[in-house]
Amino acid sequence: MTTPTAIATSSTPMPQPPQFDSLDAERQHRKQRLAAAFRLFASFGFDEGVAGHITTRDPEYPDHFWVNPFGMYFGHIRVSDLLLVNHNGEVVRGNKPVNAAGFAIHSQIHQARPEIVAAAHAHSMYGKTWSTLGRLLDPLTQDACAFYQDHALFDDYTGVVLDPGEGERLARTLGSCKAAILRNHGLLTVGHSVDEAAWWFIAMERCCQSQLLAEAAGTPIPIRSEIAHLTYTQVGTPYMGWFAFQSLYEKIVGEQPDLLE
Repeated sequence: MTTPTAIATSSTPMPQPPQFDSLDAERQHRKQRLAAAFRLFASFGFDEGVAGHITTRDPEYPDHFWVNPFGMYFGHIRVSDLLLVNHNGEVVRGNKPVNAAGFAIHSQIHQARPEIVAAAHAHSMYGKTWSTLGRLLDPLTQDACAFYQDHALFDDYTGVVLDPGEGERLARTLGSCKAAILRNHGLLTVGHSVDEAAWWFIAMERCCQSQLLAEAAGTPIPIRSEIAHLTYTQVGTPYMGWFAFQSLYEKIVGEQPDLLE
């Protein structure tokens, strides 16, 4: 990950993503971050019945990923509830069912993007509302610049994604971007860590809300292209996605320490 060059203002070194002495330690870290992301999504109201899923690649078995059990409320998920699923959709660890749509989407993304560790998708209110417009986000705010020329539009809603072939098309549309707007469906984000993928989803949801409000109030003025690009290099890097999540992780673990069980 690239550290920021324009954000830090003191000589104190910026925090860095952890290094691990063993695969077991890295696996536990990813699972803890994943459970925390679900709790945060619940606290932000991103849950919608049984819809939504966040996954993280297993560090030892890169063709396997950890995911939430189908039908379990985000706000109840603990580390011990997470399922390990292979790319055939079989549960390797755990005894609960897997969301078929989650498998169809995430298996193809993890396969297409080997550098990606995590992916997040939910039917959040502003993300799914914005998705009905069939448009990319504009660089209206500093925060929106994190997605400038780094998100895609999957402009073909065909119902619940149950066919891995549909997930493959979605993965092709995502390309090398950090996020996608799924028309008439919602948002999808990816990252080099659970932290990054979860933060981009939270940030993108808020950007959708901001643009909806701005356009309802009048005619918003976008940031100039060259400034939007510069701002992207300041707020849209993988490191900044990881870093922005850290205080939220501390917050949710402090409030709900049972998630680590």
